[in-house]
Amino acid sequence: MSASDKEAHYREIITKAVCGKGRKFSETKHCITPGDKPTSILGCWIINHKYVSKKKGDAVEVKGNYDINIWYSYSGNTKTSVATETVNYTDVVSLVMQDSDILSEDLEVIARTIQQPNTLEAVIGSNGNDVDVQVEREFLVEVIGETKISVQVNPEGTSDQWDENLWEEPIEDEEFEDLDPNFLMGDLEE
Repeated sequence: MSASDKEAHYREIITKAVCGKGRKFSETKHCITPGDKPTSILGCWIINHKYVSKKKGDAVEVKGNYDINIWYSYSGNTKTSVATETVNYTDVVSLVMQDSDILSEDLEVIARTIQQPNTLEAVIGSNGNDVDVQVEREFLVEVIGETKISVQVNPEGTSDQWDENLWEEPIEDEEFEDLDPNFLMGDLEE
C-alpha cells in the first residue's frame, strides 16, 4: 500500500477536548481576632465558598473566598459569641497534562472542588486574643480547547449488512420455553 493510499484511509477531525489537567490540595492557616478575648473554642465552620478560575501560563489560577465562623466562649466561659470573617485565597494549580497542538487561544477552564474548604483545627493563638484556624481544600482543573485528531476510515464504507445480521436475528418460540421465570428472583430464603 502506497503512502497516498494510507493517507486516504485517515481523516483529521477538529474537536473540543481536554487539553490540560491538574489537581491541588492546600492547607492554609488563618488568624481570626474575635471581638472578645476567647476562653475556649466551641466550634468552627466555613460557609459561602465562592471562586473563579482562569488559565495563566502553564497553570490555572483559582481565586476565591469563604466565611469562617468561630463560636467561642469568653469572660471565663460565662458568655458565648460568634466571630465571622471573610478570607480570600489564591491557589495556582499546575497543569500536568498539556496538549501542545491547541488550535486557538479560546480556552474553557473548568475548576471543581474535590474537597470544599473544611476546618481541620481551630485553637486559641499563643497571644491569647486570636484564633488560629487550619483549613483544607482541594481542586481539580481542566482546560478545554480545540485540537485536531486523526481517525482511520474504513475504505469500503459502512457494513449495513453486518449490522442487520447481528441485531435482527429471529427468536424462535421454542427459545422462550427454556426460560426460567424465577431466574431474577433467585432463592429468597437464603
